[in-house]
Amino acid sequence: MNILETIVLALRALLRSKTRSVLTALGIIIGVGAVIAMVAIGDGAKASVQKVFDSMGTNLLIILPGSSRSGGARGGFGSQPTITWDDLEAVRTQVASVRGAAPEMRSNAQVFSEDQNWNTSIIGTTTDYFTVRSWTLAKGAHFTDADNEAGAKVAVLGQTVVDNLYGKGFNPVGQVIRINKTPFTVVGVTAPKGQSPVGQDFDNTVFVPATTFRRQVQAQSLGTYITGAVFVQAVSADLTAKAQADVANLLRMRHRLGDNDPDDFDVRNLAEVASGQQQSTETLSLLLAAIAAVSLVVGGIGIMNIMLVSVTERTREIGVRVAVGARPRDILAQFLIEALTLAVLGGIIGAAVGLGVAKLLASQFGWPMLVRPDVALLAIGFSGLVGVVFGLYPARKASLLDPIDALRYE
Repeated sequence: MNILETIVLALRALLRSKTRSVLTALGIIIGVGAVIAMVAIGDGAKASVQKVFDSMGTNLLIILPGSSRSGGARGGFGSQPTITWDDLEAVRTQVASVRGAAPEMRSNAQVFSEDQNWNTSIIGTTTDYFTVRSWTLAKGAHFTDADNEAGAKVAVLGQTVVDNLYGKGFNPVGQVIRINKTPFTVVGVTAPKGQSPVGQDFDNTVFVPATTFRRQVQAQSLGTYITGAVFVQAVSADLTAKAQADVANLLRMRHRLGDNDPDDFDVRNLAEVASGQQQSTETLSLLLAAIAAVSLVVGGIGIMNIMLVSVTERTREIGVRVAVGARPRDILAQFLIEALTLAVLGGIIGAAVGLGVAKLLASQFGWPMLVRPDVALLAIGFSGLVGVVFGLYPARKASLLDPIDALRYE
């Protein structure tokens, strides 16, 4: 018998008991489906996390002011202003591993157009902020250093603010908005960035020059201190950790902190945060991989069990085949191919189920679904290997049957 005839016989044997075959392959279907869904969703989640952190800015560090202390109770970082404008200038100009630095002073306010209003975040900053945060413009231009020095009443709007004040597709450049009753001329609109890892809408923002913010928006001025964070961009991704250490050393020196004194600031590396997010995703992927492996093993045991039953049911058939000239290796190949066919079909069905589940979950969570054909082929191939390994014992048992005893079997 050639291999094609053996496969045809294996399919006929499986089709004689469709329900039993499907239930036998269920473990394989679940295992392969879990692998495909795990990889597609896992890769999509990683891509989504990476996209969010890329949108926040590349090679990015955040300097937060120190923590306050009142009656023994300590506030978190940012509760006590400790970073001065001179510190910002020193970080920007004296650290070789730093490309740029900019403040982010934030306040919430009601913003008014001619006939609409919207509550949003007002950010006071400098021109460098858009470069440090990798924030491009969709329309218009940034405000300039001259605007910042003069305290010009100009603003750059995020897309969410534009949509709510003017409607989608409107170009607000040249229009006048009011922030706290103060008129600002719109000079630009930022390109959409989406949401942060905690769901904050990056586009629900109005940017104004730092000097204007301190005079017109901020409730009170802290003089030489920056009321907010400082964003720092390293020269390259490879130098981000070095820039973090260099900035910390410079600030400790400028704040005259001794060797045993704790930092009165915090320099955070967003690359480390992104790495932690991805490690969490990888841990979840490993958990799903373990579940998939258990399902495949269970499926393999099911195949072995059903093949042993099949050998017992077809003992007379085996005896007849041997009597008409079939060799033990022919019997071995027949049952082995039967187990392999069952496992591979289960793997193909499982791959289809896994893709369907991945697509459903991706649409629910808003993640991209990244399908890897190599993983699908590997999962189906592994399911075939499971079929061979667990089908070998029943096939060998069938090939070793004594033909006389097999023919007498009732």
